[in-house]
Amino acid sequence: MNGHRTASEGRTGPRPWLQIFLAGLTLWAATVVVTVWTQNTNLVPAVILLGSFLVPVTFVVWAYEKGRGRYVTVELLFTTFLVGGVLGVLGASILEAYLLKPSVLIYVGVGLIEEGVKLLALAFVARKMRRRTTFDGLVLGAAVGFGFAAFESAGYAFNALFSGEGSSLRQLVETEILRGVLAPVGHGLWTAITGGVLFAAGHDGRWRITRGVVLTYLGVSLLHALWNSMYGIAVALTLVLTGRPWQFSALRVGQIPDVTETQVHLSTVLDWGGLVLISVIALLWARHLFRRASASG
Repeated sequence: MNGHRTASEGRTGPRPWLQIFLAGLTLWAATVVVTVWTQNTNLVPAVILLGSFLVPVTFVVWAYEKGRGRYVTVELLFTTFLVGGVLGVLGASILEAYLLKPSVLIYVGVGLIEEGVKLLALAFVARKMRRRTTFDGLVLGAAVGFGFAAFESAGYAFNALFSGEGSSLRQLVETEILRGVLAPVGHGLWTAITGGVLFAAGHDGRWRITRGVVLTYLGVSLLHALWNSMYGIAVALTLVLTGRPWQFSALRVGQIPDVTETQVHLSTVLDWGGLVLISVIALLWARHLFRRASASG
């Protein structure tokens, strides 16, 4: 049994990840309250950064404790989070700007690009590791994914601040809460899966792109694409199941038809149901990797 695990098992107080989450949540809430109370816009960047990084940082620390990375140091963990996250966001922005055009399959392209650049960023930051395990890949993959999610969420929060007329702190806060709730089953989870498989396939400190790595990358990219397109899928399924003739007539002439209250409720249920199903699939996949790595020692 390694020393890290022994230290963790001997700890009787609150876990570090829980301490980080509670302290960060308190600071974020206090910053929001003071910003609203004083109308001091200088505090808005603090609201954005605290809200965007709180859940990703918390789950990186949780993954570090849970994953028992054999050769992952704290320094490497947070270097991976920051450098991998930034490289992933920059790479995805460049490739999506030049390669993607509006189409029905645009989210397939987004999934392939974003999962690809995160995997490359992970390989880059971990290139000097001479010994790697599946646990290490799960932990560092989660670090890259959550770093990507944190910087991406900061951008969404910034855009939400200026959506509509004037600035809206309420929309910023709502965006951060929603993305914080969804963050654990998004980028961090997907890149943890590909990271675990990539590290398991390596040998003697060298990366190997095996059939399993390619299939995992394609599978995770598909989950990513389905996640991003779930709202559109839900709307389409709602129209197929409950569409009225006059709605289809409006669509044929290029108009957006009005929808009934029942259709709004059904599309919402289908949307969230789809997101839950995608999350369950990814969680079971990651759990399988974790158990297989545990069984192999």
